[in-house]
Amino acid sequence: MALEISMQDKGVRVVTMNYPPVNALPVQGWFDVATAMREAGADPETRVVVLRAEGRGFNAGVDIKEMQRIEGFSGLLGANRGCYEAFKAIYECPVPVISVVNGFCLGGGVGLVGNSDAIIASDDAYFGVPEVDRGALGAATHLARLVPPHMLRAMYFSARTVTAQRLHEFGSVDQVVPRDRLDETAFEFAAQIAAKDPRVIRAAKEALNGIDPIDVNRSYRFEQGFTFELNLAGVADEHRDEFVATGRTLDT
Repeated sequence: MALEISMQDKGVRVVTMNYPPVNALPVQGWFDVATAMREAGADPETRVVVLRAEGRGFNAGVDIKEMQRIEGFSGLLGANRGCYEAFKAIYECPVPVISVVNGFCLGGGVGLVGNSDAIIASDDAYFGVPEVDRGALGAATHLARLVPPHMLRAMYFSARTVTAQRLHEFGSVDQVVPRDRLDETAFEFAAQIAAKDPRVIRAAKEALNGIDPIDVNRSYRFEQGFTFELNLAGVADEHRDEFVATGRTLDT
């Protein structure tokens, strides 16, 4: 399990999640994503960040099995803080972040892409927030950046998913391509951004964040409060134990 970081020509920094079997990130993995984004932004040579994944899918959210192995609330607290830091670091990264989605993007994965600046997805990609099935809440803030308001509610309450093609119709996914062309397409787009004057691009990123109608950091933190309530009530543990008992690997 690892987060892999490399720098391509002309300032394209690549951050790759590689946590088999389904890229359900452990607590440290979320903090590592946050660190990678902050380091990218602090490096004047970085002009754009490409966030991608190896394996079956982009991201399956929090590693629930790890959380249930940890005694007390430290696993929950770590995952919640780690997700918050990762999402915040992506949003506040001084350069554009392109999320490159293959296969599934679930739960915390939607938090990652929802706070990124552009999304390119494979034609088999799908997105969803199955939190209510796990007795938790979260990432509605980020799903709201991808779908219209009533669709958000329908998806959230039902825990159903939406295809990349549908999101492309809404304009929230920039491009949908065959999986074997995904990286090529993403790097071509990244190169277009990297070719711009980095002083202007960094100013543009800050300006666009400044005119956002919703404070995504505060909004997500508000959601997390309800997750803590459900945990203190014992509801979330029931659902997570059920998930672990089924032996599933995907949080859906």
